[in-house]
Amino acid sequence: MLANYPIRQESALTTEPPFDLAAAHRYFSAECFNTAWDLMEKSDRTAEEDLLMVALSQASIYHWSQRPDCTQENLSIGFWQASRIQALLGNASEARRHAETCLRFSHQLAPFYVGYAYEALARAERLAGEQARYEDYLAVARDWAAKVTDEEDRSLLMQDLDTL
Repeated sequence: MLANYPIRQESALTTEPPFDLAAAHRYFSAECFNTAWDLMEKSDRTAEEDLLMVALSQASIYHWSQRPDCTQENLSIGFWQASRIQALLGNASEARRHAETCLRFSHQLAPFYVGYAYEALARAERLAGEQARYEDYLAVARDWAAKVTDEEDRSLLMQDLDTL
């Protein structure tokens, strides 16, 4: 789980809220992720929607990190989404930063997650114009994709790799 960030000033977060906080984290972790995903797929996003998409992705990661059932898989997926969003927006350095975080959470996971971490790294390096690094990461992602035993998961990863 991510470290809890200290709150430096008095806020409502220092006292028990008047609602079920665990239920709120469960709701917002998924709702923010799914709404960000919907915006990712929207071809005619406005500048305001781009900002909202970033904020939703970050909020999803935060809410997941506060859940007692948060896993490395949840964080891997969250940081993968954050990387993809930054790539969509043309922010290579932020896409790379989130992809590196995704990889940190993915190392001990199934090949599907590791493959997607390398897919995110390849996408970020391609965006940055780092051809050699892009090709290296793409090759590693393909190697991991070949290790994915679930045919549907492997196909999904390969389709995303083919978009690069």
